[in-house]
Amino acid sequence: MYEWSYNPNFFYNSMNRMHSYVRFLHASPGTFNIDILMNNKDVSTNLSYKDFTEYFPIYHGRYNIKVFPAGNRTKVLIDTDINIPPGSIFTVSVIGKLEDISLYPILDPRLPIPMGKVCLRFIHLSPDTPLVDVRLSNGAVLFSNIGYKQITNYILLAPATYSFDIYLAGTNKRILYVPNASLRPSKFYSIYFVGLSKQEPPLQVLIPLDGNSYLGF
Repeated sequence: MYEWSYNPNFFYNSMNRMHSYVRFLHASPGTFNIDILMNNKDVSTNLSYKDFTEYFPIYHGRYNIKVFPAGNRTKVLIDTDINIPPGSIFTVSVIGKLEDISLYPILDPRLPIPMGKVCLRFIHLSPDTPLVDVRLSNGAVLFSNIGYKQITNYILLAPATYSFDIYLAGTNKRILYVPNASLRPSKFYSIYFVGLSKQEPPLQVLIPLDGNSYLGF
């Protein structure tokens, strides 16, 4: 296994330079369901905590994003702009506790993937959890010293069903056990680490397929 960094100009090679993809993730622990608008148009209504939208195609450019409590357009939780480069794939995450809720755009970098391997990375989105290490059940360290809002590079693994242990960094204090994560060959996955270590909702991971596994340009 080894880290794999990406060329930030790679996605500009797309033949359709206008075309990008975006999905949203509700990762704000303790926050009610939300509605999301892009340029004042609904893109998701009643999105629950830990849920993703589907990816949808958009043109590149600058977009205004507003987030509201579901069904209540009088209280704006987030009102900010994001830039979507051409030929890119983003997971735009709603993060933080309600009192400091914000948007966090996460690039799903477009990379060629070696056949028969799995690409895996770790994304720390738990606002009250300090640095963590991610290990396999045999003690092998996959990711170390990962802090809030940090995104690792992808590593390459053999396809298999894995169990992951998440520890406070540099210690043997395990804070989460993740069993039976099935990772298929020639795919990209992100481990989204969400929840709270000291309050509800509890720590948890989400391991969806990244859009760079299957989206076409």
